[in-house]
Formats: sequence, C-alpha cells, structure tokens
Amino acid sequence: MRIGESIGLEMGKATRDAFGHELEKIGHERAEVVVIDGDVGNSTRTEYFAKSFPDRFFNVGIAESNLVSMAGGFAANGKIPVVASFAAFLMCNSYDQIRMSVAFTHSNVKLVGSHAGISIGEDGPSQMGIEDVALACALPGMTVIVPADEPSARVATRSVMDHIGPCYLRVGRPSVPVVYNDGCSEFCLGKAIQLRDGKDVTLIANGLMVAMAMEAAELLAQRGVECRVLDMHTVKPIDQEAVAAAVGETGAIVVAEEHLQHGGLGAVVAYAASQLSSNSVPFRYVNLGDQFAESGPAEGLLEKYHLTTKDIFQAAISALESK
Repeated sequence: MRIGESIGLEMGKATRDAFGHELEKIGHERAEVVVIDGDVGNSTRTEYFAKSFPDRFFNVGIAESNLVSMAGGFAANGKIPVVASFAAFLMCNSYDQIRMSVAFTHSNVKLVGSHAGISIGEDGPSQMGIEDVALACALPGMTVIVPADEPSARVATRSVMDHIGPCYLRVGRPSVPVVYNDGCSEFCLGKAIQLRDGKDVTLIANGLMVAMAMEAAELLAQRGVECRVLDMHTVKPIDQEAVAAAVGETGAIVVAEEHLQHGGLGAVVAYAASQLSSNSVPFRYVNLGDQFAESGPAEGLLEKYHLTTKDIFQAAISALESK
C-alpha cells in the first residue's frame, strides 16, 4: 500500500515538479528573477523556467562552486537568483561558497536542493542529500524549508521568493500524497501547520514524512490515542510556540524526517524544547540514524531504514509508555 492511501490521500506530483512550475509562473511576474542550474535542469525542473526565459537562465555545467559564486554576483546587482542542483551536490560541493558568498553577505539568494533524502532510490548514496538540512541550518541567517506535498511546495516556492535574505528549499524526486487539498493557504514561513489536534502525543514531521505521520495518527486513534500532528515545514526559524505548546499540552513528542539524526529537524526541535520548557517529556526520533543508505527502490529503502508509518506508530507507542 502506498503512502497516504490508508487515509484516502490522493497521489500528487513531486515537490520538485511543484517548485519548477511555480518558479516559471513567478518568472512572468518578476523580471528580476534569474535561474542558475548545474546541468540538471531536467531533474530540478528549472527547465520550465529556461524554456520561457532563456535569457534569464544560466547553465554553468557541473561546477557547483561557480554556480553559487555567480548567484552572489547576481544578488549584489539587484537580481533574485535561484540556484538549483541536487541537494548533495549543492550543499556539499559548494559549501564554502554558500558560506561566504551567500550567508556571510546575507545575500538574497534562493538555494534549491532537489533529489533530497533516500527516496531518490536507485540513484544511490552518492546523490542522496541526507545531511543538507543540517548544513543549511548551521549557516547564520539561512531560512530552511522542507515542504510536504505539491500544494505546499508551490506556496513555499513563492514564499521563498518573497522573503528577503538567503533561503534553502529542499524538494524531492518521488511523487507524494496531497496533504493540502485546499492549496495550503495557511502556509507561513516559520509557522508550523497543525493538521490534527490531540492531547496524548505530538507527531512533528516534514517532507514526505508528513503523510506518514497522518497515517500513524489514524492508527493510534484506533487504539484510543489522540495525536497532534504538526507539519514543521520550516526547520529554521523553528516555530518555538508550536514546540512549547506540544511539550506542555501533550507531554510526548515524536519527530520524523528523511534526514540523518544529527543536525536535522529532530535536533532543532529538541533544542527548542529544552530552551522553552522546564517539562521533562519523552522524545522519540524517526530518521536515518548515523549511516548512509544504498541504492534500491524507494519504498524498499524507506522500509529498510525505518522511515515508514509503522516506525512513527511504534515510536509514538514507545513515547507514550515512557510518560
């Protein structure tokens, strides 16, 4: 059974597709937007922008450091550059340039990392961005967003373009269930979206793990457990108010993400909770742990590395037993 099917979620497009289509729309509205890609426009979906605005699209080839340096120059001259490549190539290969040409200068550059997480499947570990959120969060002034589905990715893309300052938008390769049938009108940078209320435990997730959290909440409801579900699409700045409320009102937290355990959403939520509340509550984490994955079908990889609805469900049961 595919993700989201058990609770009636329809399959939508990949978040990379939503980004590409929304970026092309924004191009018609804002002449100052330019796009720079690392020879993977057919994968990042910047090809849609390129077809409509060939004079504002720049393919620098497989040279991610130059990609980012060019973006810094464009931003310094009043343009809004969108930099796109695979998350692993962008954040790992050009980190020094991002640090000095974007973050240090607080340039208005929009970094977009596609093919993030292990759900890219057969492409293998060399192309899996599994540390990208941690790297982005480590940079002062960087806003970091991980949308859950097609509608929220469209809104996130527009929000990133409206925001003044450096941003990192993480998008994925596989098609994902539609969580927001209403178009995600409530999306706001830095504010979690509560998808379900409950008093027993809070499930905090982002990316494709949001649909799984919704499924896990329904399974828990069948056992009489009332789950709060938060889509924490913005990892930085984290929604401190939502975290504090979850700790104080539900008393148990599960954080689910398609990322390494160090430096991602779980680490940010735990830090926020420790700073905002004196309550000692059980935390459980569903993530990749401290390991690289391997090449294989996406569904099989998610199951092998314990990134499934069942794993969120079991983590919630464990947290509840520790209350």
